[in-house]
Amino acid sequence: MRKFWAVICAAALMMTGCGSEQTTSTGEKTFTYGTVAYGVAMENAGTNPHESYSGWSTLRYGIGETLFKFNERMELEPWLAESFEQVDDFTIKIKINDAATFSNGKKVDGAAVKKCLEALISNHDRAPHDLKIASIEADGQFVTIKSSEKVPALLNYLSDPYGCIVDVEAGINDNIVVGTGPYKAVKVTDTQIDLVKNENYWGAVKPKMDKVIVKSIPDGDTLTMSMQNGELDAVQGLPYSSLKLFNDGYKLSQVDTSRIYQAAFNFKTPALQDINVRRAISMAIDKENFTKVLLSGNGTPAIGPFPANLPFGDDKVHAVPYDLDGAKKLLSEAGWTDSDGDGYVDKDGQNLELRWLTYTSRQELPLLAEAAQANLKLIGIKLNVNATDNYKTFLKSGDYDIFSKAIVTAPTGDGEYYFTSHIVPGAVDNAGFYDSAAIAQLEDELHNTFGADKRSELVIKMSQQVLDDCALIYVAHLKMSLVMKPNVEGFRAHPSDYYEITAELDKK
Repeated sequence: MRKFWAVICAAALMMTGCGSEQTTSTGEKTFTYGTVAYGVAMENAGTNPHESYSGWSTLRYGIGETLFKFNERMELEPWLAESFEQVDDFTIKIKINDAATFSNGKKVDGAAVKKCLEALISNHDRAPHDLKIASIEADGQFVTIKSSEKVPALLNYLSDPYGCIVDVEAGINDNIVVGTGPYKAVKVTDTQIDLVKNENYWGAVKPKMDKVIVKSIPDGDTLTMSMQNGELDAVQGLPYSSLKLFNDGYKLSQVDTSRIYQAAFNFKTPALQDINVRRAISMAIDKENFTKVLLSGNGTPAIGPFPANLPFGDDKVHAVPYDLDGAKKLLSEAGWTDSDGDGYVDKDGQNLELRWLTYTSRQELPLLAEAAQANLKLIGIKLNVNATDNYKTFLKSGDYDIFSKAIVTAPTGDGEYYFTSHIVPGAVDNAGFYDSAAIAQLEDELHNTFGADKRSELVIKMSQQVLDDCALIYVAHLKMSLVMKPNVEGFRAHPSDYYEITAELDKK
């Protein structure tokens, strides 16, 4: 069917010019982009970086910029900032680039940055815990930030999408903020962002597209068909099984990232409070087969939360192996046996039946859930899958035993981000209510340690502690893939998973 439609559209293109146009009738250049990574389910529907994960959309789609950014080696480089000085362990002084302006023409100075950061820590859920800002002072093009405690990764955190500098005084109108990027939003809905060129862009490279349209297309088959029939210039998030359809006549930009498919055990579930049960489940998940078959090889079986290309990655930690017989033995030792011959283990007259919660906007997550369901049946555990983009309701009500999600674990190039957001006791996204005194102690040490090598050593210890406790299952590290028409240039996948629509984007 896909080939049929591709042929039909190709013929129509010759006769009528169907599909996306390089230029409009007025000579404007328009870029139409389809993605699975924008929408309510991802908590990024909007452009206000001070709200949940909307900063990802601000940064990804060229609306906003941060003080510093990551290069392709995940090293920090100045962006809106020109330079910085580490005054002491608690204080950093940042010089703002004299050329930087907002899209409304207003100069970006220390006062504007101060107002933006103060609004961030007043409104955002994660930023105050990360940044630990005690005070901010502005003086001309300088801004001085004092932390209430040591924050060695402060510049990394400021480079998180929530750190996009926006004109707070301009306000938020119809979900639109005023940023500094090469494009500015003119219409924002839960399913689409319409952008136009920022004529006041301050950067050395000027934007080349007149209009950019970002469309949320969460269904993988629809996204594939839309790219095949010419409706889109580029796509992100194609099902891995569809990538082979674009081997000829298209460009592919692909890069390894720290995005991982993980599953967190709910420690409030009585059966899962037994480490032998958690360990048995971990041993029953066939990561190799999931990565090879369901991801079509576009990923790497995971050991811990970070890929091996990071200094604190998978080659530095170990996890329980895939071992069905060993898993069955652990369940038996924990008192779970199939006493009635129905194929499921039971204890005190109750089968071991668990609820796996996930969402559908990442197409492979439901496939992971189905694979886990089949894997766990082999060791006598009944798994009920709830794949819904209304998952937050179930997280809030506690109606789940295992929660699976896709998460970028090192978007700031530093391991602490993942632990403070997902692992430490009370973390915003600690969906499993994992509470480890050892983790809390190591995090306190990490939070006060300067120096990349020493920090990496602590991150490795924390990762290993999580694995030893079998608090989460890390299934696969993913590759980011962007497919585009051959006339698209300056559109590249980045290991941070941040920067997509940039001033370099062009259509020839």
